[in-house]
Amino acid sequence: MYGKFFNKKAGFISQEWWPDFCNYRRSKFPRPDDDSIEGAILCTLQSTGSLTTRELRAACGFTENRRTKQEQSEACFNSALQEGGRPKVKGMRSKFDGYLTRLEMATYIVTEDFIYPRDKHNHEYGWGWSLLNTPEDLYGREACQCNRTPQESYQRIFEHLKEILLDASDKQIIKLIG
Repeated sequence: MYGKFFNKKAGFISQEWWPDFCNYRRSKFPRPDDDSIEGAILCTLQSTGSLTTRELRAACGFTENRRTKQEQSEACFNSALQEGGRPKVKGMRSKFDGYLTRLEMATYIVTEDFIYPRDKHNHEYGWGWSLLNTPEDLYGREACQCNRTPQESYQRIFEHLKEILLDASDKQIIKLIG
């Protein structure tokens, strides 16, 4: 799995370790309520399947405009959702990216691939757009299930990272695990 899993930084987690990360992180960050912005983003992604960040942002109603920070804040917290479970928030592109990062840190969404724009000669160019999905949709529900307690998963991850990151302090490893 690839996503922003390590202190809001991107990295890979192998399929062997993914169930333990899900087990620990999801115990720490329960599934967001459907009536929250993060919940609406997750519901949109679950109902549509894979979407690029750009497509997901549009599907969730996040658009650019010239609001002040105060207006953005009011829009975010006072009118987070409109009918149909989609946020009615404008001028919140950077906030949207923060919501995605929190969902990735909690292991609810992952980057499936990168899609690159193409020029008129059909050559890829620029930065790739993240193609987002849920890990359950990609690999099945059982890929995210673990038969250990969240604390056992945490301890297992900690010990593994301690073995492979010989120069890292306990404090650094704890920060990395989240």
